[in-house]
Amino acid sequence: MSRKLFGTDGVRGRANTYPMTAEMALRLGAAAGRYFRRDGSAAHRVVIGKDTRLSGYMLENALTAGLTSTGMNVLLLGPVPTPAVGFLTRSMRADVGVMISASHNPHQDNGIKFFGPDGFKLSDEAEAEIEAIVAGEIQPAQPQNIGRAKRIDDGRGRYQEFVKTTFPAGLRLDGLKVVVDCANGAAYRAAPDVLWELGAEVIPIGVNPNGTNINERCGSTHTQTAAEAVVAHGAHVGISLDGDADRVMILDQNGRVADGDQIMALLAARWAEDGRLRGDTLVATVMSNLGLERFLEGRGLRLERTAVGDRYVVEAMRRGGFNLGGEQSGHIVMTDYATTGDGLVAGLQFLAEMARTGKPASDLTTSFQTVPQLLKNVRYGADKQPLSVESVQARIAQAEARLTGKGRVLIRKSGTEPLIRVMAECEDEALLHAEVNGIVAAVEAAV
Repeated sequence: MSRKLFGTDGVRGRANTYPMTAEMALRLGAAAGRYFRRDGSAAHRVVIGKDTRLSGYMLENALTAGLTSTGMNVLLLGPVPTPAVGFLTRSMRADVGVMISASHNPHQDNGIKFFGPDGFKLSDEAEAEIEAIVAGEIQPAQPQNIGRAKRIDDGRGRYQEFVKTTFPAGLRLDGLKVVVDCANGAAYRAAPDVLWELGAEVIPIGVNPNGTNINERCGSTHTQTAAEAVVAHGAHVGISLDGDADRVMILDQNGRVADGDQIMALLAARWAEDGRLRGDTLVATVMSNLGLERFLEGRGLRLERTAVGDRYVVEAMRRGGFNLGGEQSGHIVMTDYATTGDGLVAGLQFLAEMARTGKPASDLTTSFQTVPQLLKNVRYGADKQPLSVESVQARIAQAEARLTGKGRVLIRKSGTEPLIRVMAECEDEALLHAEVNGIVAAVEAAV
């Protein structure tokens, strides 16, 4: 069954434009309610969280109306990180969890992603079934079976207490000055509170959301703001989250950025030392740097690659029984702790290594030498299929031939935006730029 409404991370788009309209959110809520109430029983509940976007109010109300119309009882969490929804879906014995967020995108965008009763994101197959229900006639509940809605005031507090349990019991963050950039997003209260309670001196930035400033010149996709704060305050480390706090970038004491690959390398090596890296395997996507793969191979460890998207990382982890995976973009998935990427928990694991070893952040953020990597995006119209054009295919084949034995080429469509992503890696930077620019020019000519 194919999916058109759902992308790689739920349904996403510009607010008040299809598919991110109140009408579609209502239908999505009703379809999800009908999907999860197929057994006909009455005691069904759903938790809904959101980030700090202005459009979250509209979508939250519409989803609530759709869900209650099919008999679901709705528990509203308010602004909480995406991983909190995964955690609370399981903790509160809900049948489904919903997060309203467009993650690292600007405030004009929003999205809706669903979690199953196990706290994991839904499979492609489940999303396709919900999409089919959206397209049909949705059967409402009988008047006496309409659901209720209730606001949960302590959802964030429950999540914060859980997050602290992931930090080693014998360690504290006393003496560490930590900049935390919350991207004016979902973790604007949770992240600074957790760090302070664990003993750190906290310098919070990006903690004044106004509905339209989420991810604006801050957060994991704009680390310059956190880097400047680290240097200005003489901090030991910086933690930069995205709008829904499911991804993280780490900054050392000099303001230099470590991406998800470097964080995963550190954790994989440490966990392997302790005998807790299941299957001696790290799961990452095709975007992860060749340097990470070489680093792991040098330690007798294995890198299993997946399609782009943390959901595909998690699916591979569950299939293989692995417990560590993630993406270069900063999604770090540790299934010992969480069902999805959790930027705050990943940040705490890094801080635990600082506290345990006494080493500066700069020593822990450079596990391997990266192979030069270049990524460029080409926007295309909805009516175009540039990757099926013969000239584009020929130029990609030419680049692959030229990089054989020297690097690799990866061309893919974005799952959340109308973009062709052109990425290559090669130690010969002149060749790298020539091939990427050649493919980009071919794609641009095709669109």
